[in-house]
Amino acid sequence: MAAQLYETTSGRLFHAGAVAVITVGLPARGKTHASRSLCRYMRWLGVATKVFSVGNYRRERLGSLSEEWFDPQNTKAIEKRLNIAEECLDDLISWLQIGGGQVAIFDGNNVTESRRRHIHDKLLSNDIHPLFLEFICNKPDIILANIRSVKISSPDYVGWDPEEAVKDYRRRIKQHEEYYETITDTTLPFVKNMNAGEQFIVNNVIGYLQSRIVYYLMNLHIQRRTIYFARCGTSLNDNSYKADANLSMEGEKYAEKLKEFMISYHKQKDTNRPIDEQRILTIWTSTQKKALETAIPFVNAGLSVRQQSVLNQLNPGESDGLSPTELKKKFPEEFAKLLENPYRHRYPRAEVLYIYIHVYIMTIAIDKLTVNLSYI
Repeated sequence: MAAQLYETTSGRLFHAGAVAVITVGLPARGKTHASRSLCRYMRWLGVATKVFSVGNYRRERLGSLSEEWFDPQNTKAIEKRLNIAEECLDDLISWLQIGGGQVAIFDGNNVTESRRRHIHDKLLSNDIHPLFLEFICNKPDIILANIRSVKISSPDYVGWDPEEAVKDYRRRIKQHEEYYETITDTTLPFVKNMNAGEQFIVNNVIGYLQSRIVYYLMNLHIQRRTIYFARCGTSLNDNSYKADANLSMEGEKYAEKLKEFMISYHKQKDTNRPIDEQRILTIWTSTQKKALETAIPFVNAGLSVRQQSVLNQLNPGESDGLSPTELKKKFPEEFAKLLENPYRHRYPRAEVLYIYIHVYIMTIAIDKLTVNLSYI
């Protein structure tokens, strides 16, 4: 996790205010995937974030619906679905105003200009900054892959034959196309994502959180990949951050075995993957000595190794080199604050969050072949 740099009385980031992200686009364009992924990222930054899914609200209240419910000529169905969407929007506003939230994601189609203007004006009247995210895709293979991998397994198609579910969802998309209006109002703050990241259009986006959202979306991908985490080898002075010590002999042996295991494991996994999903093994490491030296066997094996300073171990400040028992004895008040609010606590002179308890939990959870992100 990243540590929140500061905390106000409301718990929000200073001067950032409340932000509502509104998705726009036809079904099967990646809106829900991006919403959930963005929510995880913002929470990782320390921002209270929640997704409000219009589809989930509809299913909870009406269950699975037949295709005529999405017919643009069915005025009764449209009215009922709009009422449910409005209920979802009201809950979003309430959560931002009195629920302690800062970023709320309104996951829906919102394909008409009039609907977006209504949402925009209602949010502004409640002192909430809107940001529209439009997802446009004109590549049939991407759309079909999204339908098959996600949509036909949704609660709307429980018990359906997969091929029939695909046909039904295609009909649903066709119905939405009849009244879909792309964003043209340049007074609105919006981001357009073309064909899963091929091109972005950013308009009238102002503010810290909004900029972080755009940054994340421009680095979001939908390709499958596997990330392996491994701890670096033990150093000559593992308890000290300031020492930045070299690997010990035991650490060097571990680095060599890690290289042998990872190359063998990666090759074994690739034999079971389609050719288009096979990827070259790339190593990312911090710029600290013990991490760099753990990567040397990979360099000698001809693999690509990238140094990333953002992966460096966090400076623990005055807690450097102290065990949990020593910390409790030397900093009893700080230790109590740590237990009360571990996410935002930092020891005196610490760079950012540094918690020994987290290290122990990670070591137990990730077992033998993992990397503490503080190191690599």
